[in-house]
Amino acid sequence: MAAPRIPGFRLGIYVFKDAEVVDFAAPHGVFSVARRFNPELDAFLIADAMRPVQTQAGFTVLPNYSFADRPTMDAFLIPGGYGTRQEVHNGRLHEFIRSLPESCLLTSVCTGSWIYGKMGLLDGLPATNRKEPDRVEQTPPGKVPIDRLADIAPKARISRARVVDAGRIVTAGGITSGMEMGFHLLRRAGHDEQFISEVARVMEYSKAYELYRNDREEMAR
Repeated sequence: MAAPRIPGFRLGIYVFKDAEVVDFAAPHGVFSVARRFNPELDAFLIADAMRPVQTQAGFTVLPNYSFADRPTMDAFLIPGGYGTRQEVHNGRLHEFIRSLPESCLLTSVCTGSWIYGKMGLLDGLPATNRKEPDRVEQTPPGKVPIDRLADIAPKARISRARVVDAGRIVTAGGITSGMEMGFHLLRRAGHDEQFISEVARVMEYSKAYELYRNDREEMAR
């Protein structure tokens, strides 16, 4: 049974230097297509300041809001990317996250979950991260991101599911799992499987959606 519909569900996506493009573009794209069926849905970019942000591979984006704007949102998403190695130490980001109301979901794609782990927010909860290493990560002294999450958040229970819903905190695995995060957030917004499947169909993603739709771990809410 779908959760009660949340009218005007708003997803705020954090962008920062060297964020992975697909990590934030995929969930944004899911919401973009879903808006064709429910125009009340919204997704936007938020950064620590209102200036252009150069993400991975020089892809530059303009945020819609800064931290100072304190936009209203139902979910906050942190993508992964090389830049998360700096973001785990970003006190402004940590303060912003702690200022969000309890009703706001805290979500991540790929190494974005490192930030929540560093803040101690994953203690006692299941969480996931990217499982496939790149060249640097798969050779010494590198480390696979999901194993690094275990180091950063030793009190978390590491899951290999593609999407892990621990209640307020929802984490997704590797780069393209941002698609599944987008679909799952539609689920958390109260949309049923028929709605989500139709969004996936329009995106020509039906076969992949059917393959991954149950690759998730959910705690009882």
